[in-house]
Amino acid sequence: MTTSPEPATPHDGPSPTTSAAPAGRPGFSERLWPGPLGWAAVVAFAAVLGAAFVPVDTLLSLVVGVLALLGGLAGAVLTTPRVEVERGTLRAGTAHIPVRLLAAPRVLDRAALRTELGPALDARAFACLRSWIGTAVRVEVRDPQDPTPYWIVSTRRPDDLVAALGGTRLPTPPTATAGHPEG
Repeated sequence: MTTSPEPATPHDGPSPTTSAAPAGRPGFSERLWPGPLGWAAVVAFAAVLGAAFVPVDTLLSLVVGVLALLGGLAGAVLTTPRVEVERGTLRAGTAHIPVRLLAAPRVLDRAALRTELGPALDARAFACLRSWIGTAVRVEVRDPQDPTPYWIVSTRRPDDLVAALGGTRLPTPPTATAGHPEG
């Protein structure tokens, strides 16, 4: 006896393209993986650690090198945060906040991010940053009971994150560099 699968109904859950985002907003998901230099550093560390054991025993050095490589790769994978907008919630690493409590998302290029993290930084702000990613999104928190004024979240796809948050791509305001040694 064979059974045929039942036809899908609209109540079966979100489709992969909608990602359970609110109507009219695309979903967003990104892992903030290390860049090529980060992966090379893991491999180089494992090679150096393995080479340190060559005078003791060649087989031991190979085992130590492989274990260091696997441990470094596991550490990099396990500590890589995910940034996503799903089911009306922005998640950045382990933190999350409902999108309805956010306002005015804007893209930060490298220069604007540098300013936001330097002279313009509010110590109460939440930041999910990775130094090897040069762009981010700043989004205001409009919850009167939350002391956090805004979030700054690293992303390689800032325009997509702004769209998922319901914002539009606005040009980044010019950064004031007067009196700055590089300005």
